[in-house]
Amino acid sequence: MRHIRTALYAPGINTKVMQKAMTTAVDAVIFDLEDSVPIASKGQARELVRQAITELHHSTAEVKPYVMVRTNAADTGLLEDDIRAMCVEGLGMLFIPKAEQIADISQASQLIEQLEKDRKLSDIAIGLQIETALGVYNCYPLIKASPRVQLTSIGTAKDGDLQNDLACGWSVDGIEMLYARSKVLLDSRAAGNVTPIDGVFANLNDDAGLLVESTLSAKLGYVGRTIIHPKQIQAVEQAYGIPQSTLDYYANLIEEFEKAEKQGIAAIKVNDQLVDYAMYRQAKRIISIYQK
Repeated sequence: MRHIRTALYAPGINTKVMQKAMTTAVDAVIFDLEDSVPIASKGQARELVRQAITELHHSTAEVKPYVMVRTNAADTGLLEDDIRAMCVEGLGMLFIPKAEQIADISQASQLIEQLEKDRKLSDIAIGLQIETALGVYNCYPLIKASPRVQLTSIGTAKDGDLQNDLACGWSVDGIEMLYARSKVLLDSRAAGNVTPIDGVFANLNDDAGLLVESTLSAKLGYVGRTIIHPKQIQAVEQAYGIPQSTLDYYANLIEEFEKAEKQGIAAIKVNDQLVDYAMYRQAKRIISIYQK
């Protein structure tokens, strides 16, 4: 799965918005079958999203966003039908909201595996939207429920499901959800090769607040977030990006350390900073993600 800094939601019932999302400069698009789709329109949305995925898959565009579909939650009774309808060539990930129960993720994974075999599809990943207290509590075992789980996204929106379930306050400083954010981040990293991204920032007219909250999120270790409008791209890329000066420093660190290592030395100074294997591994990780 590619590095995801910006993942743009598009309602599965709105063809115009989905078309626009597919041509927007984001890392991923999330075609939504859940909260943005009226209950009576779920079937129609599935058909429209299938068409959008197929269209993007066959597009000749040089750069295409990674394709995700947010399904309905397991407790709605709609998840199985969503999975059967969405497993088509071109889909990268099924994004499961309100993930809470390990059995739900395991069963979803087994169904995807069967559909991949029957339909001769490429591997389809699972993303977990963590937006309830139980989901936060169970985050690590939820990830471990299937090797398909490659992404977590914590639901941090003001007045969103997680705030409601925790019965906590909300501020751009993020203190109210700091534990939940930290636990999901920790569980994601401890579980292995899982990408942690933050949730949406709901106020489209508060660019300063978006930048403040995203900067906190990035400091904690999140690599990006879901967004609801292209106007949020700039602030998110700024917050989760790495300055060129930092990339230059890490590139130089790698070069200097590898020179020293060939001489039998594994502890050096670069720009007055101690560098050993731990710092070298960190530099390699950063460069592998952010160096274009």
